[in-house]
Amino acid sequence: MNENATNRKARKSTADKMRPEYDFSGAVRGKYYKRYLEGTNVVVLEPDVAKRFKTAAAVNDALRSFLRAQSTPRASGPTRTRRQASGR
Repeated sequence: MNENATNRKARKSTADKMRPEYDFSGAVRGKYYKRYLEGTNVVVLEPDVAKRFKTAAAVNDALRSFLRAQSTPRASGPTRTRRQASGR
């Protein structure tokens, strides 16, 4: 062991002192741990969009509708077939 390490006094940091009004007696350690591991996607909406979509459900509904519209085949104009060259 290093000689200097044994001669040093342990410093108390201000982070070690808890204010008396903080009460964690009912706290549960790791309450959201599993949910955190599953991951999350946070999207920040621009203010004008947020005014239109008040809830996450409204945003999800709009995006699902958009995705459905994108995945359906689009109707195209009449298909042209190439004429076979005549033997003239």
